[in-house]
Amino acid sequence: MKIKKIIALFTCTVALWSCNDAIDIVQPGNLDPSLAFSSVSDLNAGLLGVYNVIDTSPEVQFNAIFTDELSIGFDNGGQGLGNGEYGFLLNAGSAAPTANWLIFNGTLNATNRIITAAAGITPEAGEEAQYNEILGQALAIRAYAHFQLISYFSTDYTDNNALGSILIDFVPTTDQSLPRNTNGEIFAVINDDLTRAKNLISTEAATTFISKDFVTALQARIAAYTQDYTTANTLATELMGKYPLATRAEYVDVFKDSSNVGIIFKLERTINDDHDRQATTGSGFGAGWVGANFAFVDGTLDGSPYFEAGRSLFNLLDPTDVRYDVLINETSVISADYQNAADFATEDILVVGKYPGSEKPLLNDLKVFRVAEMLLIKAEALADAGNINGAANSTAALIKQLRDARFGSDQPLPNYASATEAFGAILDERRIELAFEGHRWKDLKRMGVRGNRGIARDPLDCAVNNACTLEATDFRFTMPIPITELNANAAIRGQQNPGY
Repeated sequence: MKIKKIIALFTCTVALWSCNDAIDIVQPGNLDPSLAFSSVSDLNAGLLGVYNVIDTSPEVQFNAIFTDELSIGFDNGGQGLGNGEYGFLLNAGSAAPTANWLIFNGTLNATNRIITAAAGITPEAGEEAQYNEILGQALAIRAYAHFQLISYFSTDYTDNNALGSILIDFVPTTDQSLPRNTNGEIFAVINDDLTRAKNLISTEAATTFISKDFVTALQARIAAYTQDYTTANTLATELMGKYPLATRAEYVDVFKDSSNVGIIFKLERTINDDHDRQATTGSGFGAGWVGANFAFVDGTLDGSPYFEAGRSLFNLLDPTDVRYDVLINETSVISADYQNAADFATEDILVVGKYPGSEKPLLNDLKVFRVAEMLLIKAEALADAGNINGAANSTAALIKQLRDARFGSDQPLPNYASATEAFGAILDERRIELAFEGHRWKDLKRMGVRGNRGIARDPLDCAVNNACTLEATDFRFTMPIPITELNANAAIRGQQNPGY
């Protein structure tokens, strides 16, 4: 079967599945895995189809609009406001939970078909290495998809008895109605998948394909989320020894997609692929050009930005920090006295600059794992262990190391009065370093209490709806199970998350 046909098969599977529940995914006319895949070549084509399904641009949109990363743009005509997420409105009918539920359960559907089919295929002589790579990558992607679902739909990452998503490590049939599984049950499969993947994959590093380093990065992130900080420290340290922090010039190029320094894995986006489109602006379903989550035409003042960088985020930036240059487009209009501006909307316009476009405006690769995240995970681990201050092996030393790279000069060594202050500093640094990359909501959910942080918009940014602050303990730091799933799956109807 040709690659385009395989990609079309998986794309259609996800599209058809959007009208049904997460497990009712065997549609009339769809091929059984044993019929769709009969050779290693078929499996490889199918794996390319899986990569095509994965998309993080909707979570970039949600993490930005729901938190304090964004403000209403001067050219906003209601985009992103109708679904209420800028006003902290989140319910079973909201776009963001539906999009994330569909994307990552769709990814599970696609990977399970490859894994199931692979069990019935014997590679020919000379194909064993390729077969192992394909199976290993599929297992790693399945683990990633399961973890993404836990990230959004579990109430507590550290509680193995808390409900996660539906554990789908097989190809379900249309007569099955499955309930949610516990975190512990899902993490057991995730960990097994990642162990198997690391044994099967031979490639150490590959920026746009799953490698051993992808597996290590995912394991480090999982360990941080679950507060297994001994493991998190070990794995993050391993990756920090292999991937350098980008210099000032390299950092700019990373977000122009002309450099991969410090990138462990990214989803490549290019002209004429299935993600090369405007999509629905301001929607949680806004797959397509990632920069179109913020602007209509391009990432400049004249590009009709309907969302701008939040003022409370901007106020954390130092103009001598290269992240200022990346996050804020140079055409922005910046008021030195914005609180007293006669017309705040037109006198203070902070254009999001992180996704200017590479091959075309607003089209950029999606960075999934970067070594800077690993450094900040290690900083968490040290803070948890009480090593918050000192010139070496401390939270303070690591934050200084990151700032030295981003400022291009020696920066002061921080000193923290308490663990709470240290965790707050980590959250502030992650807020800057990982802005508009799909982390902020999840970071506040898992560390907000420890760092005394929550959503905190500038008063002028939230004057439109008075949705200015949200504590990290709020129930809306867990997504609701989508209404489409509740309507179609009787087994899950009594398992909605608290508050919804």
